[in-house]
Amino acid sequence: MKRLFIHATILTMKDGEKPLTNAALAVENDRITYVGPVPEDRSGYDEVIDMSGHAILPGWVNTHGHAAMSLLRGYGDDLPLKTWLEEKMWPMEARFGPEQVRWGTALTVLEMIKGGTTCFLDMYDHMDQVAEVVVEAGIRARLCRGAIGLCSEEEQVAKWKEAVQFARDWHNQADGRITTMMAPHAPYTCSPDFIRRFVESAAEYQLPIHTHMSETAAEVQQNVDQYGVRPVEHLDKLGVFDLPCLVAHAVHLTDDEIALLAEKDVKVSHNPGSNLKLGSGIAPIAKMLAHGMRPSLGTDGPASNNNVDMLEEIRLAALIHKGANEDPLAVTADVALRMGTIYGAEALFLDREIGTLEPGKKADFITVELRQAHLQPLHDVESHLAYAAVSTDVRDVYVDGRPIMKDRECLTLDEERIIYEANRAFQAIAP
Repeated sequence: MKRLFIHATILTMKDGEKPLTNAALAVENDRITYVGPVPEDRSGYDEVIDMSGHAILPGWVNTHGHAAMSLLRGYGDDLPLKTWLEEKMWPMEARFGPEQVRWGTALTVLEMIKGGTTCFLDMYDHMDQVAEVVVEAGIRARLCRGAIGLCSEEEQVAKWKEAVQFARDWHNQADGRITTMMAPHAPYTCSPDFIRRFVESAAEYQLPIHTHMSETAAEVQQNVDQYGVRPVEHLDKLGVFDLPCLVAHAVHLTDDEIALLAEKDVKVSHNPGSNLKLGSGIAPIAKMLAHGMRPSLGTDGPASNNNVDMLEEIRLAALIHKGANEDPLAVTADVALRMGTIYGAEALFLDREIGTLEPGKKADFITVELRQAHLQPLHDVESHLAYAAVSTDVRDVYVDGRPIMKDRECLTLDEERIIYEANRAFQAIAP
């Protein structure tokens, strides 16, 4: 299938490249074949689509989350992380079975597609169910069986084996849309030996590592009390940073820790909405950028955010660091948009395939309706997307050149059924 999109404002998200006006994007099957001025010869295309009044840009890349937790959206709010986890989330998640994970994930993936997300990372349990939803939805995903080590040695071994088996079974499945990682949950929930198992397996199967790190000040202090060092040094000593690694949160860091993460090329998933809501703090993103790091954006799970709206995360990232640093240039609109696209692709180690619009890359992109009152006059499209656009402005979503949402109708998932089944799945475990 060859499609040509014409008369669009195109944001390629390539470094240093400004938005293109009255431009064209050509797609053949799953790849982009052309980006540039509208060609006079439009023969040879199966479909020519006029995108006047629309922007085309790479789909959002959500680099950290727990999709099935949409079933717990609003269940335990306005609590600190430790209390929220131990008294609300973990007791309910212990009741989750395959049905809860399947329909909670489907609910979240539906929400992500309708907001323009084309690729996401998920760390959870019953991951076969998550993978099957990804196959059905047509979205792209980095998936990992998250493993909490607060259990017996026998249970730890079982979780590790399950994580390895899932990673092997699903890597490069769904025509390459699914890739996998190894994911010990966090240094405060996993013993050093448990983390070492995951490091060894990641090295053996040449997979990246994903983990939570330095989300709260209490977590950092707990690490010092238990192991005598802060989480960054702790994970570095365990060899985590000697492999391709993505850490979520990274809120409480020293300058020396930022320098080490930059030196080791550790990727960061910045979760501003979740960190604000849980009162965890504000990550030192401006300092990371100054060290040459390219932090990405994640929503975290829908129970701590309480949505998976990447445009909201982009806006938060562009705003809170200005206030925290008293510097309006701390995170600019164009940087915030790159955090949600190309920096996200880099964080998931998928930037050779996605994250920018250029010939040869996968045709993962979205269209945004610009002819809205809140986006006029159109002085600066990057500014409007970062500061004024809302998720419902996203009209179409393409992954691998295939439309999975057209004019706000999801083409791959049954929205009415998913909403019904998600509510039924929660009621089955409700206390």
